[in-house]
Amino acid sequence: MLDRKAILATQDLDIRQVDVPEWGGGVAIRGLTARERDLFEASIGASVNLDNLRARLVVLTLCDDEGVRLLKDSDASKLGEKNAQVVDRLFEVARQMSGMTDQDVKELEGN
Repeated sequence: MLDRKAILATQDLDIRQVDVPEWGGGVAIRGLTARERDLFEASIGASVNLDNLRARLVVLTLCDDEGVRLLKDSDASKLGEKNAQVVDRLFEVARQMSGMTDQDVKELEGN
């Protein structure tokens, strides 16, 4: 059985390399922490704020090889101006790595 120290010391966030030929290279994506996921879902709110939803999640998960975020929350609006197909592809990877199911996304979108 794992004890408290072992659980808290575990580095369990995966990092996945994703090829983005449209941008001329690849990027790294990591899953959200439990806290980050809760904050992301809370940002959608009861009024269902879908504005730039995909870019907001991608901004939270783009990282370097060590898992350190590359972009700031404020970069989401600029990222939202990028190719929708690319951002959607990265969103899908981030969503899956963060344990969000299709049903979770539908519920967040209010469908």
